[in-house]
Amino acid sequence: MSSTTDYNELLPVLRNMKPSDVLTPNIPIDVFVQEAENLYHWCLDDKEALTKVGLDWNLATTLPARAGACREAQSLWNKERNTRQEAEQAWKEQAPAAFDLRDQLLHDFRFAFRKSEGLLKRVDEIAQGDTNSDMVQDLNDLATLGKANTGLLTPINFDLMMLDLAADLSDRMGDLLGATNGERKEVSEAMQIRDKAYTYLKQAVDEIRECGKFAFWRTPDRLKGYNSDYWKARNAAAAKAAPTTGA
Repeated sequence: MSSTTDYNELLPVLRNMKPSDVLTPNIPIDVFVQEAENLYHWCLDDKEALTKVGLDWNLATTLPARAGACREAQSLWNKERNTRQEAEQAWKEQAPAAFDLRDQLLHDFRFAFRKSEGLLKRVDEIAQGDTNSDMVQDLNDLATLGKANTGLLTPINFDLMMLDLAADLSDRMGDLLGATNGERKEVSEAMQIRDKAYTYLKQAVDEIRECGKFAFWRTPDRLKGYNSDYWKARNAAAAKAAPTTGA
């Protein structure tokens, strides 16, 4: 069964998980998923011993699907995160030119409309605010205002194509701003589902490992399969790096 299928089938279960039960991953997801799959194959030979100490064997049989759903959830979160990072980079590259165009239009309009109190007031209203969202709205407002008053712009040799450019740039920058800001306001659904998929997988992994460690505490050859190689290596590295105290 594919990871996508596993994900789709388990999605209702994941969405129904209580927020208070959801854990944040403290191990790389790809490593954890692989360890879960390794655990599945390891524990198959120990069904009798594990169920004898109380393991619900359904946790073992569902381990591959849980792992697949977790892998797919991570992929979907990575895709969303990469899309946002790409949008942030594009914004950084394009925003200076967009702000410059806004300022240029304000400058030109103030001169072209200098004899119209009403139009100057409208320009001043548009010019208020200097946030990113202000700039996006300003470009569209200026494009609309300019197209309605081309008769005052042409005498100052204003390039009317700048109005179309401003409208197009407003749309493009608005999309980029939405992509960069959207997930800052709240944790994205993709990330929530990823954390739930990790938690759902961890619930099974932890129970199988605990039963395995209990059942095989005097059988090193079987016990080793119920330990995490990742945490074993991390703990060994930490112990090696720890300072020693002299007598």
